[in-house]
Amino acid sequence: MKSNQRPNLLYIHSDQHAAAVTGCYGDSLVKTPNLDQLAERGVLLENVYCPSPICVPSRMSMLSGCYPYENQVWTNSHMLDSGIPTFAHAMGAGGYYPTLVGRMHSVGPDQFHGYAQRLVGDHGPNQLGGVSVDHGALSGTTGPERTSLRLSGHGQSAYQVHDEDVTAATIDYLNRLGVKKRSGQSAEPFSLSVGFMLPHQPFVARLEDYRYYYENVTLPQNPEPFGEHLHPHIKFWRRSCDIEEVSEEEIRRARAAYWALVDRMDVMIGQIFTSLRENGLEDNTLIVYMSDHGEQVGEHGLWWKQTFYEDSVKVPAILAWPGHLPENIRCDKVISSLDINATMIDALGCPTLPNSRGRSLLPLLTEPKNTRWDNVAFSEFCQDAAGAGGPFPEKGVFQRMIRSDAWKLNYYHGQPCQLFNLDIDPRELNNLATDPAHRETVEKLKTKVLNGWDPEWISERMAQLRADQQVLASWGRYVRPRDRCRWELKPEMDYLDNEQI
Repeated sequence: MKSNQRPNLLYIHSDQHAAAVTGCYGDSLVKTPNLDQLAERGVLLENVYCPSPICVPSRMSMLSGCYPYENQVWTNSHMLDSGIPTFAHAMGAGGYYPTLVGRMHSVGPDQFHGYAQRLVGDHGPNQLGGVSVDHGALSGTTGPERTSLRLSGHGQSAYQVHDEDVTAATIDYLNRLGVKKRSGQSAEPFSLSVGFMLPHQPFVARLEDYRYYYENVTLPQNPEPFGEHLHPHIKFWRRSCDIEEVSEEEIRRARAAYWALVDRMDVMIGQIFTSLRENGLEDNTLIVYMSDHGEQVGEHGLWWKQTFYEDSVKVPAILAWPGHLPENIRCDKVISSLDINATMIDALGCPTLPNSRGRSLLPLLTEPKNTRWDNVAFSEFCQDAAGAGGPFPEKGVFQRMIRSDAWKLNYYHGQPCQLFNLDIDPRELNNLATDPAHRETVEKLKTKVLNGWDPEWISERMAQLRADQQVLASWGRYVRPRDRCRWELKPEMDYLDNEQI
């Protein structure tokens, strides 16, 4: 039965979780009982695409409801304009006190973007030019570098320590709400966002979690050999990141650690769910779980994210809301992460974001037979040599993807497109872009990709932002402003055990 009280929101956002590495999405090896049970209590979305397959652009788009070309956040060094209203602003405008625990990954002086409070911050500097992170023995393992595969195995990632702190702070927050409720005080509805770092690399997990996966993990389904047959950009990327060839032992260690980190994240999510239930807050709470982007984990010979392959650009998304959403169903519609933004705002009765591209899923999920839905989602990847997302050429890369019904077109400015029919080729092994039989499909989808999206303008705008960033970074290095929201990551938190199994 629907409650007359205003609903609560528990929104859990992880970092770099490939949908395929989840039990309820079909992985028989990984242990994710808490996410699996959440799916049984709600709706699992099978085809959700992130707005950009890299951290900051994806997260800032998810906050604002706008694509990167609209909010002008394309790289991990770009700042979201504080004048752009966000999901959190909508929560506040609707009468909630939006709270964030953990990961936001915002760059610049605005570390709130509409949140009223942050209980645990990010581990990196708030400002350009700020004091960087020292990962100690695991230095070089957090970016798209071969080092992350060489230094993989069992030990400890500081990101797991961060998430343990986030979990503890979230449980404390819920426990305090429970105390208030049990004391007879009127409890205001809450809007709580929880940002995890896991399962982002380093590919290092504690031995207690790692051992099982090292003994049982499989090799990639599609270990694409390096060669001239590769798409020019993919060939460039693999060569630049030194992953033309990766040893079987590195693959096994890195995949075992990744599966173990997903497992451990699920354990922490379960602890949060237990606190929510024990404090009597579950029945009137919309729970949303999703990630900012995926992880290649060796598929197509690739690692990390930064591509439009399904492992990288598709994200897990599960919603549960007792009495409001159906239980134990799967939705195969093509959905954007921006639609999750609009859905949460709609569910809590908050003002819509005026320029959001998001579409509320509530009509689709509650009355699917009476709701028309356009099966389309876009993702964008624009980088330059000044960005923090990897080794890109000075001229930059300007790429955009469209998923429309069964078709996916990957547009690479100045290079050939890729076209896949995901209904018959879900692993994206057969590029149909040069097939004359599909020329019309390519042109139709390319027109949609380029409608309102101008790579030449983006290139010019990014050049302007680079000039601005040089001044801002120099200012940050000299002035050393205090980080308002920073979790202290210590070098000794990151290590590999001396003896590997």
